[in-house]
Amino acid sequence: MNIIQAWESPDFFRPLFGKDLDSWRAWRSFVAALYGLPFESEEEALLFQLGTLRETVPEGGFSEAYCVCGRRGGKSRITSLIAAYEATITPWREKVAPGERAWVFVIATDKDQAKIILSYTLAFIRLFDNPKAKDRKDRSLIESETMDEIHLTNGVSIAVKACTFRASRGYSTCCVVADELAFWRDEQSANPAAAVITSILPGLIPGARLIGISTPYAKFGYLWQTFREHYGKEDSDILVWKADTLTMNPTYDAALIKKLSARDLALAAEYASEFREDVSAYLPLELIELSMVRQQALPEPGRSYNCFVDPSGGRVDSMTLAIAHMEGEKIIVDRMVEREPPFDPTEVVKEFSGLIKGYGLRSATSDRYGGIWVSDAFQKCGIRMDMSDLSASEIYLNFAALLSSGRVELVDDEKLKLQFQCLERRTGRSGKDSVDHPPGLHDDLANAVAGAVVLASHDRAWTLQEQESRLPQSQSGRPAHLIRPVERARKIQLDAEREMDEFMRGSGCSPIIRR
Repeated sequence: MNIIQAWESPDFFRPLFGKDLDSWRAWRSFVAALYGLPFESEEEALLFQLGTLRETVPEGGFSEAYCVCGRRGGKSRITSLIAAYEATITPWREKVAPGERAWVFVIATDKDQAKIILSYTLAFIRLFDNPKAKDRKDRSLIESETMDEIHLTNGVSIAVKACTFRASRGYSTCCVVADELAFWRDEQSANPAAAVITSILPGLIPGARLIGISTPYAKFGYLWQTFREHYGKEDSDILVWKADTLTMNPTYDAALIKKLSARDLALAAEYASEFREDVSAYLPLELIELSMVRQQALPEPGRSYNCFVDPSGGRVDSMTLAIAHMEGEKIIVDRMVEREPPFDPTEVVKEFSGLIKGYGLRSATSDRYGGIWVSDAFQKCGIRMDMSDLSASEIYLNFAALLSSGRVELVDDEKLKLQFQCLERRTGRSGKDSVDHPPGLHDDLANAVAGAVVLASHDRAWTLQEQESRLPQSQSGRPAHLIRPVERARKIQLDAEREMDEFMRGSGCSPIIRR
């Protein structure tokens, strides 16, 4: 029984798709093309041509396919159907070694998201249950199950995995579903989708299928690269399908799509299944690698350094520090330090203060989100901590300009490279650019290094007025410290002037007029 027959049979998967299958016509066309099955009608053949920009389907279908689909298009139901079909009906036992299990993997941004598809798949498998059977083995295909895995009596197991290349190595897989791979994120890889897919391919059993289904995101990453190389290519052995929400799910509310799309450009792109123009990679990998030519350096007497600190409370984010200096037209990063959570902020402040003093500095700069506690903590250790005039985005945009001009030499460090690679540049409705890390990732080390480089590029001392403008303010508007050096000097000056005025009045002279 092929997958279309199983899908449409009331004895197999049909009950979970309701009475009317007409709304699933586009998905039926996709599944038929995936498995190399004939189209039921001219409409399905036309949907295939519109979705793939191809005319023909190779015999046997495709072992690798990617569907770029609009949001709420029915992706999870279809991927669960494919996973359930491969796990229950396709015979895999003779294709694996005796005692070995064939695996169906559902991979998503995290296990919680993958479990959505796993729960759908479990519902499909439950359709095979026969509670009236006398023998317990005949009552269900399910041999055992856990939160993350389902083991079937036919030697096939289904498991959910997070998007890391280590999770899928060493298994014999008969089907892999890569869910929302455009949004895969991993601290260990700038392109986790490519790393995971590469690790999966050697473990595929002959006849197995790899299916990636995702809402599109930006014009970079594995999904975009695959789309660009294989979409509409008649001779490609990889199927790439692209269609908007209403094409794949005509029952969805068109008025709601129109309303939400008018409010949010990101939602408009997701419903239309278009790769976004307003999001791009922050820096090219080649540019980052060309600048990484240095090792960390000890302080040299007589050299003027600049220090930037990205503070942290010690629970979620790392606390980082970077030191840089100007050498001719070059800006050189000499030192960078990261302390990962959990840690005691007080102890890290002491450590960083000693390091800052070791480079002949008595002041440093931190980002705007440090808060008053950062300034107070460093002040107790003899370091004046000033607030940056620039936001994180402004620092990154200035840093990108300096890096592109070939003026920056960075420390050769893999983690720093990955953090710069993962940063995203966004263009708002007003045309203003911003730079930030994706949700779930960090940029603490990159932030400190970029801040030190931009700071060093200024290469001048601050005036007293500039120093005062950088002091963190309390809620009352007063500086955080009750008495600062600048305030103390001003207070002495005012007291002296007041005493002089009183003396002049007492002596019968006119007060001094100050201009």
